[in-house]
Amino acid sequence: MKIISPKLFAALLLAPLAALAQQPRPAITGISHMCVYAHDLAASDTFYGHILGATKAPDPQDPTGARYYFSPTQFVEVLPLPADHTISRMACVAYTTTDAAALRSYLAAHNLTHLSELHTSTDGAHWFDTQDPEGNKVQFLQPTHAHAVAITTHPISTRIIHMGYLVHNRADEDHFYRELLGFRPYWYGAMKPESLDWISQQVPDGHDWLEYMMVGDGSDTPIDHLNEREIGVLNHFSLGVPNMEQAVTTLYQQDRLSPRHDGPQMGRDGKWQANLYDPDNTRVELMEFQPVSKPCCSDFTASSPTH
Repeated sequence: MKIISPKLFAALLLAPLAALAQQPRPAITGISHMCVYAHDLAASDTFYGHILGATKAPDPQDPTGARYYFSPTQFVEVLPLPADHTISRMACVAYTTTDAAALRSYLAAHNLTHLSELHTSTDGAHWFDTQDPEGNKVQFLQPTHAHAVAITTHPISTRIIHMGYLVHNRADEDHFYRELLGFRPYWYGAMKPESLDWISQQVPDGHDWLEYMMVGDGSDTPIDHLNEREIGVLNHFSLGVPNMEQAVTTLYQQDRLSPRHDGPQMGRDGKWQANLYDPDNTRVELMEFQPVSKPCCSDFTASSPTH
């Protein structure tokens, strides 16, 4: 009987993983959803269902939660606030992929830890969870078109164009999002010339983007003593609108402004924006798709979404 050396045996075991790591990464095409915690589900229902106008549907991943759809493939997942909660109300961020199983295998082959099993929800979608270097739960979801939710309401927007969340260490997050997942630079900016407060990068295969909301690490935002209200400003999602004046006028005329709101104002990126806040202080940023003036700090290095 031929004896295989330990080195050759190890090489044979690792060969399939090495081959898998060299395979192309499955497409990550956009934002799927953000999960948020709510201390008062009825109040959150008023905010997401009436003020934002999203279509409410059961949550196929968690029967204790609810989904509020802006389009058949983009939504906010509202979950009951757990007893052991922190001051952050962001429960997860989620991106859409064309092949969840293959993407999970790709990440495993690149030695990413904290990978959940591949799940199939009651609507037929495939998904799995992992964590980014800051400990944020990141989900990748392959939606099903066979059970798409019909939008029966009149949402103020039909497109989530970006999500932003608190980041302490840019290098660590870049290794995960840019080097491993292939996110592409889009824009960066700050309130002061010597600072770096916001760093945006688009998903690899679409125009939606992630915004690092920097604290410390060159930012003007202090790293310590952030309270629930301030973290709610940082951990946010953005709804694209073609015309800010028209969107805000609709909210005024239909009595759909949240008790806490601000704007419209011109953002540092040259786009009109306005902010609404849910009952747990999570910020929802309305933003025009296209800039109307020159942005500060950097030019856009990728095309902005158009609708």
